[in-house]
Amino acid sequence: MRFSFILLAGGNSSRFKSKIPKQYHKIKGKTLIDITIDKIREFKEIKKIILVYDEKHKKYFKKINLKNITLIKGGITRSKSTHNALSCLKNLKRIDKVLIHDAARPNFSKRLIRNILINAKKNKVVVPVLKIQDALKQKHNKKVVANLKRNNFFTTQTPQCFNLNEIFQLHKKNKDKYTDDDFSLITINDKVKFIKGEKKNFKITDQEDFDLYQKFHKTITKVGIGFDVHRLVKGRKLYLGGISIPSALGTLGHSDGDPVLHAIIDSILGACSMGDIGDKFSDKSIKYKNIRSDKLIKEVIDEIKKKNYVVSNIDINIITQTPKLKKFKKQISINIANLCKISLDKVNVKAKTAEKLGIIGQEKAIAAEVITSVIKNV
Repeated sequence: MRFSFILLAGGNSSRFKSKIPKQYHKIKGKTLIDITIDKIREFKEIKKIILVYDEKHKKYFKKINLKNITLIKGGITRSKSTHNALSCLKNLKRIDKVLIHDAARPNFSKRLIRNILINAKKNKVVVPVLKIQDALKQKHNKKVVANLKRNNFFTTQTPQCFNLNEIFQLHKKNKDKYTDDDFSLITINDKVKFIKGEKKNFKITDQEDFDLYQKFHKTITKVGIGFDVHRLVKGRKLYLGGISIPSALGTLGHSDGDPVLHAIIDSILGACSMGDIGDKFSDKSIKYKNIRSDKLIKEVIDEIKKKNYVVSNIDINIITQTPKLKKFKKQISINIANLCKISLDKVNVKAKTAEKLGIIGQEKAIAAEVITSVIKNV
């Protein structure tokens, strides 16, 4: 059985009262959108992820990781946005089920997703719910007229899971009839499997909700430094920050000799208390002979993620007399951001000369020094 996932993130967050829509606000270095998507990527059964967005929010895309994400423009209402995403999925083959979720609910557990997927194999619709714990009153003309039996009521959460074809046809048939819970389109209740929701999976509506959500995510910030220098020689390519730089001279090294990526790796490992680059990638090993440093840093990023670290900021000095790097700094920054799986605004690249002093000033070497901060989720 193959699942897909629709993340509805086109809301304007009017009650959040911020110039930046709440779904693009960051907690522990990630937007609410990324927090959800990172969890969903871990489920191999979910073959397709669709992000429904507001056209006015495209300027915030640099904040999020859009790799392997299908982008769909949202509609005026939640119902139209959902229908747009379902229409996209209908054009794909071999998708059986779809989970529909609100970006304003990033605090669901992976256990909840697993429970939904298991129950979806035997049920057409799966919806997480919570019992009402507070007393319920009903008022009429501003006066309380009745106490309601709370056992007759419940609240629903997302993600909600459906047979793709069925929910698509219901949305097509009931255009704009419902503004919230899609399961309400199902008129035969025995098709719906209600499972236990999670109190922490609440919807972030206003700033108070956001502050409460932050309390669930204690973090610590750590800092590491890195330094590397490589001799310049003829007959070698010059790689800086993973980018091939036109030059008559290249860096000498066991790997590709990229001093920038090597210094970044050392700074990340230092910040995470994980040793240094020599410990992980020995220059005595044939395995790393002439290897591109892109592969090394990707391995490090994957390892620190397993330890609940995420890179928060990277500040880089490249010290070289030649070649001039002004026109390459932006390209280097973009590549480093992609390699470290962070947004571009977290990377700063500076190019310095040695004022013709020492081996760097004599155009015999290139050095890089880096300071990296990381955030650990505890």
